[in-house]
Amino acid sequence: MTHEIQEKIIEVYNKIIESVVGVSTLRVIDLIFTQAPITGFGSGVVVDSDGLIATNSHVVEGFEKIVVTDPHGDTFPAEIVAEDPQWDIAFLKAEGGDFKPAKLGDSDNVKIGQIVLAIGNPFGQILGGPSLTFGVISGLKRTLRVEGKVYENMIQTDAAINPGNSGGPLVNLDEEVIGITTAMIPFAQGIGFAIPVNEVKWALEQVRQYGRIVRPWIGIFGIDVTQMVARQLNLPEPGGVLIVRVVPGAPAHRAGIRAGDLIIEANGKKLEGVAHLARVLREIGIGGVVELKILRHGVYRIINVRVEGISTQ
Repeated sequence: MTHEIQEKIIEVYNKIIESVVGVSTLRVIDLIFTQAPITGFGSGVVVDSDGLIATNSHVVEGFEKIVVTDPHGDTFPAEIVAEDPQWDIAFLKAEGGDFKPAKLGDSDNVKIGQIVLAIGNPFGQILGGPSLTFGVISGLKRTLRVEGKVYENMIQTDAAINPGNSGGPLVNLDEEVIGITTAMIPFAQGIGFAIPVNEVKWALEQVRQYGRIVRPWIGIFGIDVTQMVARQLNLPEPGGVLIVRVVPGAPAHRAGIRAGDLIIEANGKKLEGVAHLARVLREIGIGGVVELKILRHGVYRIINVRVEGISTQ
């Protein structure tokens, strides 16, 4: 590592750390003759001038008491404002602190090989506060299946993400948050994953507008059709979304879409992949209709699907 890169990493850390908090959680469970406290910990990053804090849904879900700790060691009670368990995003509100929002970047511009920093509170406050790991972006648009949930368009990094880092920022050398890290992937060995910050920004706008997160939804899960996927499945060319699951009773199911269908276009636009389809649905909005061109058993079909809204809480 050159001296210039080392100095830049130190500079970025000192800038971003002012926007990173520790998140401690507590709930009480009933046993046969007594009660027992269950504690948890994670990290968060301030994303709004009003003091909203982004973290992972799994860090705070189901807990009765939430406390955030600022970089100076001061603690503040917090409550969940909104959460999206499917995307593992939650927003907290803590009163009384002088919280500084981080600069949010554009995860669509992230490149493989880019140097990134993961900042958080590994193992809670046991080690005495926030810490830094760094590495590179080692993969993009990852689709993960964990405990019955499907996480799409994830950022992959070789920066170490330990228990307690969940919910903290993944940062580039321009001092921009490009993702929210998650340590809930049990099979990850030497790699970590982060939710793209553009998903967080979109969810944040939903909270500002509706007070909760409502996602345009047609009820499918799919994967990007890469060159390798196209070759393995004998598809005509890469591109589009291969549907791996259709939710029973959802708009896509009612319209006749099936698992195994390949979505080529949406509203006349050739699809690049899952993230592109999500953007098209957001542009159409809840209550609109999306025209999908699909390929099924070598035959092209046009199917219209109504876009519905699904609340994440």
